[in-house]
Order: sequence, then structure tokens, then C-alpha cells
Amino acid sequence: MATIKATDDTLDQIIKNNKIVLVDFWAPWCGPCRMMAPVLDQLADEVDKEAVIAKLNVDQNPFASVKYRIQGIPTLKLFVNGREATTFVGIQPLNKLKAFIMQYAN
Repeated sequence: MATIKATDDTLDQIIKNNKIVLVDFWAPWCGPCRMMAPVLDQLADEVDKEAVIAKLNVDQNPFASVKYRIQGIPTLKLFVNGREATTFVGIQPLNKLKAFIMQYAN
């Protein structure tokens, strides 16, 4: 499954409706964010049955960025059963993100 686009209006519902959600807070002008995009696309394919990978453009969605205390990008927040489980800031390797998701998948 591909990553899904989240907005100020849809993010809370995406988090609420899925057991595991990794949200990528990003912007198109951010070089490290662009570097993370193919990693997140691959992750979405590899954890298709276990988790949803959502991308939220912080420039277009300022309310969610404030609500979730985003101070730098890329920031990735992992939500499990609607609650924030962990936060990653900066470029992250695929295997690290997948390991965190899989520990909550069972």
C-alpha cells in the first residue's frame, strides 16, 4: 500500500481508525524530507498489513503541526491505538522504523 495524504481535517481520524500509524510531518522544500520519501514508500509496502504510513505537509496543515508540537522536519510520529508511542526527528533508516512498527504489530 502506498503512503496516504493526511490533512488538518483528516489526521485525527486516520490515527483513530487504524491500530498503527506512522505520520511523516514534512514539507516539499525540505531536502531531508525528500530523502525520506522513498524510504517511507518502501516501508508502506513492507508493513502494508500492519500499519498505515501517512504524510502531512506542514506548510499546508499548520493546525496539526501545532497540535502535535512539530518543531523541525522531518518529524515522524508513531501512533498505536490512537496514542503517541514514539517520535523520530531527522532522517531514519528503514530497518529502524520497521522494527518499531513490528514490535507493536503483534
